[in-house]
Amino acid sequence: MVSILDHNSLLIGITSGSKWGSALGVIMFMLVIGGAFGIVMATGTIDNGILKLIDITQGKQGLFIPVIFVLFSLGGAVFGMGEEAIAFAIIICPLMIRLGYDGITTVMVTYVATQIGFASSWMNPFSVAIAQGIAGVPVLSGSGFRFAMWSGFTLLGLIFTMRYGAKVKANPTQSYSFHSDSYFRENQKEASLDSRFNLGDILVLLTIFATVAWIIWGVVTQAWFIPEIASQFFTMGIVVGLIGVLFKLNNMNINTIASSFKQGAATMLEPAVLVGCASGILLLLGGGDASTPSVLNTILSKAGEFIGQLPSVMSAWFMYVFQSVFNFFVTSGSGQAALTMPLMAPLADLVGVTRQVAVLAFQLGDGFTNILVPTSASLMATLGVCRVDWGQWLKFIWRFMLALFAVSSVIVISAHYLGFS
Repeated sequence: MVSILDHNSLLIGITSGSKWGSALGVIMFMLVIGGAFGIVMATGTIDNGILKLIDITQGKQGLFIPVIFVLFSLGGAVFGMGEEAIAFAIIICPLMIRLGYDGITTVMVTYVATQIGFASSWMNPFSVAIAQGIAGVPVLSGSGFRFAMWSGFTLLGLIFTMRYGAKVKANPTQSYSFHSDSYFRENQKEASLDSRFNLGDILVLLTIFATVAWIIWGVVTQAWFIPEIASQFFTMGIVVGLIGVLFKLNNMNINTIASSFKQGAATMLEPAVLVGCASGILLLLGGGDASTPSVLNTILSKAGEFIGQLPSVMSAWFMYVFQSVFNFFVTSGSGQAALTMPLMAPLADLVGVTRQVAVLAFQLGDGFTNILVPTSASLMATLGVCRVDWGQWLKFIWRFMLALFAVSSVIVISAHYLGFS
């Protein structure tokens, strides 16, 4: 018999588990990561570095799109960039129009590039790392496979963008946003790209890259998990903050380090609560013990019976399709991981799919649909600042979305056959 449901289960879920990866560990991981990157963003190094690259490459038009696209894709993969693309789109769009491109090209090299990186990342702390922690998969495992995947998807997006950009530059009337771009054409002026980039900024970037390399080494050779990874990012945040104070980056002081950490951690509170509530839902459904009769095990068993009638490879593919559809309702990567992975991970065990493949299906389904769904606030905001209607965007992007869906399907199926774990 299933025990009577405890009305406190949702709250109990927040404090369930241990520091090694259940709800409590994942929540603290999210808060520490958010705080650390809050300090990084407070230095202004990321913003000014991007502006400096724009300034350097705008006279070399052949390099402009590739450099910016790869940079934003890398930002999505490493920092989980998304909303930040909005501010840069405001700056880059007039430059794109002046170079002979259009507003849609701007959306591609900023927001779309970040989502390609976000979806195919090997280390995104706000998506794949959280999903792996919830699924009980070693955090940052499978990085080699995912790095190759990120390279391939970034190249695919870059080729698509450059082909479209070349067509627009040769004949501006071929642009899907030709009429809405008239605002920028009529109001062209020299944009000021004066940006600070000094020794302090270089040291901040070196600290970030060194931390990432150190964490990868620790995961691969020392089997580091959530506590160790979180502590390295926390240390990185403190070091970056001290560099910011020493070099007066954005006039930082000691108090700024604390307030920036608090603000960064605050951005993760909502998805962190979702992680806890998702664990609470598991408790409401009877807990995660597969040997004990419960509502959850009944649901998983029935779902397993249905999906189990299909070849296991189709089960893996349906996980990807499900995550793609679900993202229409929950566009937050960390929120979707919190809601779906507690169910998808044990379901994968039932149908003969590795949990690593289940995480792969999640990250691809979650990330790429952010490029299309009108429920994504970041997408709609970026389209807005570039004066591109969503209808125009849909007419342009559907072919690229089909290509992403096809390639992602092949990757999920291939990962299953290769026993990706």
